[in-house]
Amino acid sequence: MNLKSIVRFPVLFSLLLSSFASVSDAQTTSYTQFWNEVDLVRAINDRWAAELDLSSSFSNTPSGSSILKTNTQRSGVAWVHYFLSARWKFSSFLGYYYNKDVPDIGQFKSPEWRYALQATYFFHKITYTLHTDMRAEVRFIRNEEGVFEDIYRLRQKLKFRLPLNSRVFRQGVVYLLASEEIVFRSKPKETGLKYFDCNLFSIGGGYLFTDDLQLELLYVNVFIPRDKGNEIDNAISLTLSVNNLISKIGKLFTGKPESPVPDE
Repeated sequence: MNLKSIVRFPVLFSLLLSSFASVSDAQTTSYTQFWNEVDLVRAINDRWAAELDLSSSFSNTPSGSSILKTNTQRSGVAWVHYFLSARWKFSSFLGYYYNKDVPDIGQFKSPEWRYALQATYFFHKITYTLHTDMRAEVRFIRNEEGVFEDIYRLRQKLKFRLPLNSRVFRQGVVYLLASEEIVFRSKPKETGLKYFDCNLFSIGGGYLFTDDLQLELLYVNVFIPRDKGNEIDNAISLTLSVNNLISKIGKLFTGKPESPVPDE
C-alpha cells in the first residue's frame, strides 16, 4: 500500500460511515466548537514517560453564534507511557472530565472519570510518520438521574504526520497532520448503528518551535449518532505540547541538563 492509498483510505471510510449512519435519522444538528489543550510531558528514563493533559472545550448554541459562547467541558488527564521498542508503546491514563450543564445544546451536568489502556504501533518511514492507537476505555459518567454508570468503549485511530520543510522532525519544521478515529461503545443504542459511538476526522498542521515545544492547529469533524437525531461538531483544536518543563525550570537554578524524551 502506497502513501496515497494510506492517506485516502481513512477519509473515504469516514465519509462512507457518516453517510451510512445518517440514514438512521435524517435530522442533524451542527455545532461549531473550540478545543484547547496543554500537554506537559516528562521523561522518566529511556523507557518511561509521564504526561499531564489539561483541556477545555467551548461551543456555540442556538441562542448564540459565537464559538466561545459557552464552556462545555474541562478536563485533566494523567498518562504514563512505556516504550517497549521502536515500534511499540503502551500507555494508560486516568482522567476527570467535568461536563457542564448546557441546556441550549441538550447537555446536562455529567461529570465523569475515565480510565484507559492503549497500545500504539509505529510504522517507521523515512519522509513521514504513521502510527495507529488501539484503546480500551472505561467511562464512569453520571446520567440524567444522577447515578454514575459505566460505559466501555473501544477506539481505533490512525495518525499521519508529514514534515513540509525538512525530511525530519526538528526545530523550525512545519508539518501536515491528519487522523481518523472510530469509537465503539458497549451499551447499544435503540436506533441507528447500535454499537457505533462516534467518528472523528481531523486535519491541520503543526510547528516545532524547539525539539521540546510544539503547537498544533487542527480542524476536527465529529459525527455523533443519537436516538433523537445525529450531531455533527465542527471544531477548531489548538494544542500546545511541552517536554520536560519542570526539569527545564530546575536547570535554570542548578545548571543540570534535563533527561531526553523518548522518540516516538
